[in-house]
Amino acid sequence: MTIYNYNKYCIDRYLEVYNAIKQSLKLKGKAEAERAAQKEAIKVTVIEAFEKYPKIEACQIWQAIYAAHVSRKSGIIDPSVINAVISADNSWKKSSGHAFEEAVKALANKALSGTGIQMVLQRDLSNLIQHNLIDNELRDMKWLKEQLNSSNFDLYMTAKKGNKQTVFGCVQTKTSIRDRVTRDREPSIHAMGAFFWSVAFVLDGSFLQLPKFKFMVNGNSPNFPSNGWHGFYVFSEQYSIDRIYYVGENLKTFVDHAKKSSTAWFAQRQWMDINWKA
Repeated sequence: MTIYNYNKYCIDRYLEVYNAIKQSLKLKGKAEAERAAQKEAIKVTVIEAFEKYPKIEACQIWQAIYAAHVSRKSGIIDPSVINAVISADNSWKKSSGHAFEEAVKALANKALSGTGIQMVLQRDLSNLIQHNLIDNELRDMKWLKEQLNSSNFDLYMTAKKGNKQTVFGCVQTKTSIRDRVTRDREPSIHAMGAFFWSVAFVLDGSFLQLPKFKFMVNGNSPNFPSNGWHGFYVFSEQYSIDRIYYVGENLKTFVDHAKKSSTAWFAQRQWMDINWKA
């Protein structure tokens, strides 16, 4: 058995396990059978391939199984085409996430025009700090620089104060609620603990139909006793509940909340803890 064969082994074994499991579940619904079969095929193949090819990097084996999955789902057989599809998918994930951040910034700033409030990207805030145009206190500045170094937030909310700006909010953006939401929750809680308005925007809120994700945002469950954000803004009306908000036409809901939070931050910032609500 040569090392070179690991790729073919992963493809063949994945399909073998998938077909066997799906056949055994043929009396179940098609979608349910497919989900169960592909999950088992991935699990069995990765375990066996790790044992058979200990000198192959684990990520290479994982990629070979991913290629087998893409081939089955798409019907594409040519490996070069499969690799091109995978590369395009990875490129989309990276570029689309950054593009969504910039789209949210543009939409928000258009809606916030004339309020003295604006949304800035990480790089915008870094530039403003470098040019001494941010007016926050020293403790805030230290905290903000730590967030920039860790890339915990995609955007920040600022309010005009004389010739400078003051940061009062932190924003996370997600194209999908499932995308990084678990690890994004903790930085958001830290932001609220530091008395900043902490919010998130999500493009696809379909996972908010599941209790787990509702509780991650709103709290009130054994696993998530506290809310994870001050507000979670979705581009759809159907998921609104408690701290999950429809952004509103022309981002009206978000703008109203941004104005309330800015006013509260300057007037009684000490009250803007995790329990504060717009």
